[in-house]
Order: sequence, then structure tokens, then C-alpha cells
Amino acid sequence: MKSGRALRGTTVAAASVLVLALAATGCGGSGGSASGKVTIRISTFSNMGFNKSGLFQEYEKLHPDITIKEDNAADETTYWQALQPKLGSGQGLGDIVGVEVGRIRTIAGSKAGMFADLSHAPGVRPGSFYPWKWAQAKAEDGEVLGLGTDIGPMAVCYRKDLFQQAGLPTDRTAVGKLWAGDWAKYVDVGERFQKQTKDKSLRFMDTGNGLYNAMIFGQATSYYDASGKLVYDSNPGVRRAYDLAARANTSGQTAKLQQFQANWRTSFSAARFATVVCPSWMLGQISQNSGPSGEGKWDIAKAPAPANWGGSFLTVPKNSKVKDEAEKLAAWLTAPAQQAKVFANAAAGNFPSDRTVAAAPAVAGTRNPYFNNAPVGQIFGVAAKSMPTVNIGADQRIITDAISTGLTRVEQQGMDPDTSWRQAMGEIKYAIGKG
Repeated sequence: MKSGRALRGTTVAAASVLVLALAATGCGGSGGSASGKVTIRISTFSNMGFNKSGLFQEYEKLHPDITIKEDNAADETTYWQALQPKLGSGQGLGDIVGVEVGRIRTIAGSKAGMFADLSHAPGVRPGSFYPWKWAQAKAEDGEVLGLGTDIGPMAVCYRKDLFQQAGLPTDRTAVGKLWAGDWAKYVDVGERFQKQTKDKSLRFMDTGNGLYNAMIFGQATSYYDASGKLVYDSNPGVRRAYDLAARANTSGQTAKLQQFQANWRTSFSAARFATVVCPSWMLGQISQNSGPSGEGKWDIAKAPAPANWGGSFLTVPKNSKVKDEAEKLAAWLTAPAQQAKVFANAAAGNFPSDRTVAAAPAVAGTRNPYFNNAPVGQIFGVAAKSMPTVNIGADQRIITDAISTGLTRVEQQGMDPDTSWRQAMGEIKYAIGKG
């Protein structure tokens, strides 16, 4: 999950119908209140959508004796670093702690004893979540230590006008067929774009790092095998993703930008690249940074293969003084009715991790006017449904960040890809204590 996510054009009225229907089935709040005045502290990062959707205020109205205090950090990396001493001592954690998907295996692994099993929290319906999402927070003993908030199913966003200039199809179905089935075809299209575009200063994609993430986050086995063994340095799928991204970096296809940095944000309005690998939350980044001049020029095509980049969980420390109340709130915030409200109202691209919500007409039928009225509910819903269960581990983010840094060296410094790969492998071993 990234900061600044936004999904414009959501059919709010239709989503409201879904919300009412789900609430009527008993998926909303319990209606009761705790004995005495209770304050629940929730730690979040980026835009998890709860506050902007009015959910905290709604819960407090349903439970007059509950007060919710949110501590939000704009940047997930800074947030996670600040959690480390608290996770080490077990003290000072919020009553509910938001955790990004790349960190959840730390919670469900070495820190499992510190967090509550939420699989039986009031109102939780395990079968309602995407199975792969539910599995990500499951500890070895079968306890589920996090409830899924959102996910980041994958597509490819592209500029229709720049595709037309390069003599490529512009219809989203035809564009998706160009690279269907293999991310290597996406890079092939990039080479074709660079040869055919009239403006030789244009680039096919913003950076090769997004491509690498899309490939890695769609592999059932990447850095860890099913037993939890580290295989990042021997798995050919990891090296293939790196090599393909490096090929894009060295063939002049990328704008040599670092995603989410200032120059990346400002580059959208100048329209200097034609595609962005696009999880659902990326739509907000594109529309916000491209501005009004980009509306209708961007469109969305199906990704070459299913993948999920991003998403978060809510966890509850066992030593919370209001553990029972915190569990009820975490379950309520991630219940179908509330996921529908976040999707409709948060303007953050928070695609539901609850598959019943994602399949409902109010979500599945959603179109986004900014992206040429693209059927975003259908595109991202199909991607989410097709996702394999990915083996992730405690050092997932460390490994990804190190390899991404290696690709940046290739892209921006001209380092030889093999040399940068070896350097990244050494950095990983040192960072995770294996060197």
C-alpha cells in the first residue's frame, strides 16, 4: 500500500446500495458498547481509508463508550522503522497495528506470540476473503494474526495518445492482447514503441523497477519456497524478473525515474512516458500527478499475468489493555460493508480484499472516467481472482528493496547488470544476517 492513492470516478451511489445490503446481513457493527469509556489506539500508515471514509466516526456513534485515536504515518518505511523497538520490547504498540503485506510474515513468524488470533473475532468470515490474502497472515500453528484491508491487483496503465503516435493499438482489449501471457511481450512492445514513436525523447515506461515488482508479486515461489526456505538467490524466476527489467533499463525504454520521488511525480504532466505498471492504488498516483490535462488520455489494459502489489492488514497485540474491544473494531473495519465504503469513499484505490465485495455489482461494475471510463472493477477483480497464493517471508521487503536498488544502479548509473546483481546478493546476505 502506497501513500497518495486515489481512485476517481467510483460509482458511489451504487456502492452505497452495496453498503446498505451488506449492513442488513449483519456484517456491520454489533451495536453494543463496552462497559465504561474505552479508548482504542490504532496505528496506520499512508491512506488506509478508514478515517476519510468516516468509519471511525460511524463506529463511535454505534458504540458511544468507544473513542478511537488514530496515529497515522505518511510513509510506510518510516512507520515500520519506528515500530521496531516496540516490536522488540512488546511495549508501546497501538491496540490495533496496521501492517503492510511485505511485513506481515514478521508478524506471523518471529513475532507471532505477540499478536492475537483474529480468525474467530466477532463478525469475521474467513471464506469471504480471497484465499491467498487470508493465507498471508496465517502463522505455522494455523492462527490468523491479521485481517486483510485492501489489495493491489495488477494492470497496465497506458497513454492512448502516445500509443497512437507510435502506431500501436489504442483500444484497451487490443492493447492487452499485445502482451498477453508474458511480461517479456510487454518489453517487446516497448522496443517496438521506441522504434516507431515520432518523438524520440519519449520512453515506453517510467522505470524497470515497476516491471520487476509486477513479475515477482505474481510468482507463487519467488524469495521463499513453500517450506519457508530462502531461495531468492537460486530461483530462476527471480533472476528472470531481474534480467527482464534490466533489459528494459538498458534498451532505452525507461525514463530512468524512481517511483514516488518528486521528479517521478512531476514527470506525469509532461507526458514523457507511455506506460506504468499499475496496481489498483496506482490510479490515484497517475490521476493526481497527471492532473486535468491527462484525463481521458490514460487508459487501462489487462496485465500480461495476474499479480498483486501491495495491500495491508490490521493486527491486535495480545497485551493490549482493550484487546477484546480492539478485536471487535479490527473485525468491523475489515468487514464487507466497511470494505465497500472504503472503496466507494476513500478516494485511495483501496480494492477490497473481501471477494464477496469485489464481486458485487457496485464494485465489479465500477468505471473510472479519468482513465477513459475503463471498467476498473472488472479489470482488477479478474486479476485478484486469478492470483496464486504467494510464498512470502519475513525479509520480503528487504530482498525486494535490495534487488530494486540493483536495478536502479543499472538504469541510472549504467552498471553492468550481472555486476549489480552480485552486489545485490551480497547486500541481501549482509542485511538478513546470512553473510
